[in-house]
Amino acid sequence: MAFNKELLDILVDPVSKQPLTLTPEEDGLVCEATGMVYPIRDEIPVMLPEEAITLVDWKAGKRQAVSA
Repeated sequence: MAFNKELLDILVDPVSKQPLTLTPEEDGLVCEATGMVYPIRDEIPVMLPEEAITLVDWKAGKRQAVSA
């Protein structure tokens, strides 16, 4: 079972409230306005701000947020 793309119609960035797009690999949700990516794990989007990864890090292959 893959990520339900219908969720893109209702999901927004939890911080900026801007729309999200699916990464080409369908393993994250990108907010172009903030440059953040929310990972999709086990087909569930993780929409917690502390789990978001910068788009730069995401493109570099980083898929886990670093705890402060």
